Amino acid sequence: MSQTRLFYATILLLISLTGHAQKPLKKDEVLLFAYFKGNGEDGLHLASSPDGLQWQALNGDKSLLTPTVSKDKLMRDPCIIRGKDGLFHMVWTTSWHDRGIGYASSKDLVHWSPQQYLPVMKQEPTAKNCWAPEITYDAQQKQYLIYWATTIPGRFSAGETTADGGNNHRIYYVATTDFKTYTPAKLLYDKDFNVIDATVQPAGKRFVMILKDETREPAQKNLRVAFADQAAGPYGAPSAPITGKYWAEGPTAIQLGDKWLVYFDKYTEHKYGAVTSTDLEHWTDISDQVAFPKGTRHGTVLRITKKELAKLPQ
Repeated sequence: MSQTRLFYATILLLISLTGHAQKPLKKDEVLLFAYFKGNGEDGLHLASSPDGLQWQALNGDKSLLTPTVSKDKLMRDPCIIRGKDGLFHMVWTTSWHDRGIGYASSKDLVHWSPQQYLPVMKQEPTAKNCWAPEITYDAQQKQYLIYWATTIPGRFSAGETTADGGNNHRIYYVATTDFKTYTPAKLLYDKDFNVIDATVQPAGKRFVMILKDETREPAQKNLRVAFADQAAGPYGAPSAPITGKYWAEGPTAIQLGDKWLVYFDKYTEHKYGAVTSTDLEHWTDISDQVAFPKGTRHGTVLRITKKELAKLPQ
């Protein structure tokens, strides 16, 4: 083999090993981003992307679903997943001070079931809130986990503060197989610090939780990762921060080829950012490569088909 041919063969091998030759999406797939704007009063917003970097608002960046449940009728932090039953399942934050969350399902992301209020923390009369719920399908147990952050005053001494409204969150969860009956809420993550905005993804034979360290004194306000062998844990200690000196929240993650992309709200800078990794240990900030609709707040990413996208209001 000539030196030239050997050089190009080596380059191709390196590309294949690093995954750059892999197609991040199937030919019939695009990415969808579900998010809210303002305080979440107008409801669900959607954006699409062919590459995970450049995002275009759908429906003229107007809401596609108006919130109807709870006293405050908000639709903050929407999380949508495609279920094993073929339906899209969504949960969201209904209020700053509710002890429950919102839930609805859809076949096409356009027509939604009647919105339900799920009182997931009803057994905790002093619980202050239920923030940023998410859904993960646990294939090992053939069930869905719905999890969120709640402050129960006096429950945990570590992380107690008078800042940020005195909140000291931990992550709780319920399980369901049919979105009709739910297990009692249980603690999902407590490592002796204030934690919110968790998202759980299968990662090979284990599960990764991406979470926000909400510690205020001294301020952390960054994203970290933790791992477990089971979706419901127990999860290990959090990693070092995977985001920078800016304050970050609301992570959502997707694996494209061999790369992980984690999007998040740089909420003090009023813009969105992203980090990427191939091993969930070493992270590169690519915030300068992503562009989201103006005003995008805490959302989630998922794959849909181009046919499904075509049926959505553009």
